[in-house]
Amino acid sequence: MVGSRAATAAVGSLLVTVALWWYFETPVVFSLLVFVPLLFRGLGSDEPEIVQECPTCGFQATVDAYDYCPRDRTPLEEPE
Repeated sequence: MVGSRAATAAVGSLLVTVALWWYFETPVVFSLLVFVPLLFRGLGSDEPEIVQECPTCGFQATVDAYDYCPRDRTPLEEPE
């Protein structure tokens, strides 16, 4: 299944491509601009930042909402 970011990029690219095709009256722009989102794929980092970590079991929290590990109730610490 296509992710929401990929679908948004494809639809946005197609809209811009159609507008440019209509303005410049050439299908070459249409055929090349569709692939622009593929060029920048993988440049961003979507991995969450680890805020706290359990020293006992290794549980990692990405928000400050936890004070204790939900697995073994050990106080969480900031990762090194």
